Amino acid sequence: MIIVKCRIKSVVTDIKIMKEIDYYFTAPSPWAYLAAPRFNALVQTKALVVNWKPIDLFEVFALNGQKKVKDRPPSIQVNRLNELKRWGKFLNMEINIEPKYFPVNPDTANKFLIAASIINIDIARLATALMTAVWVEEKDIADLNTLIAIANKNGEDGRLLSELSREDRVQDRLEINTKEAIARNVFGSPTWIYQGELFWGQDRLDFLERSVGNNSNDASS
Repeated sequence: MIIVKCRIKSVVTDIKIMKEIDYYFTAPSPWAYLAAPRFNALVQTKALVVNWKPIDLFEVFALNGQKKVKDRPPSIQVNRLNELKRWGKFLNMEINIEPKYFPVNPDTANKFLIAASIINIDIARLATALMTAVWVEEKDIADLNTLIAIANKNGEDGRLLSELSREDRVQDRLEINTKEAIARNVFGSPTWIYQGELFWGQDRLDFLERSVGNNSNDASS
């Protein structure tokens, strides 16, 4: 009698669980600008899915009793400039702490980015370009022609984005993002929400990275 022994291989299928982050911000935010390189790197390293959500930060400020930068007490304004200078130096990022076009009406730029999301453009790159325009290049991102030129320079169709940004659905999305942010206790830019936990400010990126890293990205079946 010949006995044949068979070994059956178990097959393990790895199921990738997408890590999703809601990112609430406004295009002219200096703190979002300072966060951009590190956040974009984190997104790439951890293969994160980001829901980019430009918001009306002035409305958020009003409902939270916060003042716009120009209306804050002088001592707070001075400290803000010192912090921007410190962080720029620490992160080795170029930043003009008192740019020519700031404060600036953020609506045009925010709606431009929402339009980009509608046609699946790389918002990370475009948002970073808009922020850099304010804080390094002395450009007015409230001007639609400026936005068109920036988009074109980054390989996108600026005219198409301009047209989309003026559609009612884009304004509706901005309002939805803002109401959603308020409902979720967002009070500043940049703010990330990951698995129900809120991380506010570019100096909380390390905590966000730890939170992302502490959650397994794989499941077996």
